[in-house]
Amino acid sequence: MSVTPSAEPLLRILDLALASSIERSGPHLACRPGCAQCCHGVFQISALDAHRLREALAATEPSLKARIEARIEQARTHLLPFFPGNPETGVLSGDEQAIELFEEWAHTDPCPMLDPKSQTCDLYAARPILCRTFGPPIRNDPSDLEAGLSICELCFTEATEDEIADAEVDSTFRLLQDTEEAEYERAHPGTGSTVVAFAFGPKPAR
Repeated sequence: MSVTPSAEPLLRILDLALASSIERSGPHLACRPGCAQCCHGVFQISALDAHRLREALAATEPSLKARIEARIEQARTHLLPFFPGNPETGVLSGDEQAIELFEEWAHTDPCPMLDPKSQTCDLYAARPILCRTFGPPIRNDPSDLEAGLSICELCFTEATEDEIADAEVDSTFRLLQDTEEAEYERAHPGTGSTVVAFAFGPKPAR
């Protein structure tokens, strides 16, 4: 099954919003190939994020696919004893505290999509929404103006508050994101939030 066509407008809208923010960020945005601090640790991704990753992996040329699959297996083996969910489905089912403890325990683990030599993502085009939006100033909850903006700690280190505000990502895409992700889960019962290493099932397809 290919990525649902309804998901494509979301990615296009998000890419345009990010491109605009990057242009407005100027030299304050430190993100570049090889800067992989944000590619370490485990974090929740949606079932639709996981679907995109599986589709991208299936379409990857064999030698690269084998290297990625080996890293997935290594990550799964390491994370399995403390994974707060169902390892067969990959769905997180632990309570918020259990998931937070899991994330703290694995906060230095490299993402299995990260190439250890180049320090770049091997499935970059299919990276989860959180990966796409991490770096420039963004409001994770557009309805909560008191929450402030999320920014990578390596970016905007010498920027003024006005410069940060001027570079804010237009986060109105969040409504469409929520809709697309909810539609995917309704169409695929038993799916739910997961982490990258458990997005591919018990074992990657050979």
